[in-house]
Amino acid sequence: MVDTSLSSVELFIVSKYNKNNKLEVIIKMVRYMIFKGFPYYLGAIATTKCIRAILFVFVPGKNGDRVTLDSCTGWVRHMGRFYESRTYSFLLDTQLSKGNIEVLLLDKKKHPILKLNEHSPSGTIALDGKSRYYLRWEFRSASGKCKLQW
Repeated sequence: MVDTSLSSVELFIVSKYNKNNKLEVIIKMVRYMIFKGFPYYLGAIATTKCIRAILFVFVPGKNGDRVTLDSCTGWVRHMGRFYESRTYSFLLDTQLSKGNIEVLLLDKKKHPILKLNEHSPSGTIALDGKSRYYLRWEFRSASGKCKLQW
């Protein structure tokens, strides 16, 4: 029996994932998304990419991103999670066996405002919590692990 108090989005998800323990988590997640608004939730995870690689694992996070790759060339762009107006310090930790990586912080018009690479691994910039920012990772035949923290 289906709970009739669920919204149409929740009913769709319930019908797709009908497992007892996961059902409650999924419903709570969807209700949270509806409460906060879909743009708030999707903006944090929306990612575009153009990658050619043997191995590529990209994990965006709340206070940083992690990347594990092998023979990777291309780029990844995602919306940054900078909800507070303050000065952010960025630190790029690269552990590459070959190739190059560059990380660009882009403003809402997608113009670069900060550039990090293995020669310039840190930077500090004041960001407005109400504005939209993007992080763009660029890879050139890169293999290894990287971590960006802020």
